Amino acid sequence: MRRHHGVVARRVLPPAFAAIDLGTNSCRMLSGVPSGRGFRVLDRFSRVVRLGDGLYQTGILSETAMLRAINAWEICAERLRQWQIRDLRAIATGACRQAENGTNFVHRARADTGLPIEIVSPREEIRLALESCASLVCRTKRRALLFDIGRGSTDLAWVRVPANDDSTRRMPELIGCYTVPIGVATLAERCNGWCETKPGFARVVEEVRSLLGPFEQTHRISQEIRQGGVRLVGTSGTVTTVAGMALKLQRYQRTLVDGTILSQRLFMRGVVSIRSLGREGLAQHPCVGPARADFILPGCAILLAIAAMWPVQELAVADRGLREGMLLQLIESHRRRRRRTKT
Repeated sequence: MRRHHGVVARRVLPPAFAAIDLGTNSCRMLSGVPSGRGFRVLDRFSRVVRLGDGLYQTGILSETAMLRAINAWEICAERLRQWQIRDLRAIATGACRQAENGTNFVHRARADTGLPIEIVSPREEIRLALESCASLVCRTKRRALLFDIGRGSTDLAWVRVPANDDSTRRMPELIGCYTVPIGVATLAERCNGWCETKPGFARVVEEVRSLLGPFEQTHRISQEIRQGGVRLVGTSGTVTTVAGMALKLQRYQRTLVDGTILSQRLFMRGVVSIRSLGREGLAQHPCVGPARADFILPGCAILLAIAAMWPVQELAVADRGLREGMLLQLIESHRRRRRRTKT
């Protein structure tokens, strides 16, 4: 620490920001400081809370699941106290939207943790995913179809890619979005064991594909694909796992997966590898593990339904999501406020 004329010159730390995302299965936290056009990570935290356990049958969040989620939120709040957080956003998504007691649970969690938790709409959830994946989306020429295979639902965004201009921050334009109320957990719960057989797997693929029909009819995405310049971008545990298997990784490595472009042949190879392992093989594989073994086959069925409805030659893989999108939005909002203050 330097001294100037007898006065201690304190090092000015950059502002820190944090984002917390509570989904159907996991609670995830990310904090960071601005760095270039992105951010440098200060801390990450993730815990499986299984908030949506039993939700499909009962329509409500169980007391045990809610306590697990509140405990995870309390850990997040404690970890963030070590940083000088300038701004924070904490959101709850699918499970809290769907549950009859979702709103009451969030009010209770706010009081218990002190976190400014909010339930976000499906459209806002898609916008956050699009924010985090903008750099991947903008590598294509005209259009992109972004999809997120979640635990309780599958979200899709049909976007227009802006003209290439390095002098501005390129952000895709959201043309339309769509939420299918089927995710890996709901499929695993409702179609227990189906995806482990060839006929059952095919049946699930066809069912999901039929649910995608209204989005195709509205936007005529297949016609755009035939004209060229359309990219498929996937962000979910299913997609990153398929990528890890397609790349024949012995253990999952985010740096090798995030941002990779898989040919149709490669991502199909990943799906075939997953289906060949069976339930026990998936539980033992380091890219899957016992906690996710029941969900990966339903996820592959959703992925193949999307690929069958909109056949493109390449799939861009994103190991990023809502937390990254929130952090980028918080940082950009802070920068805009600073610019207004200076003018």
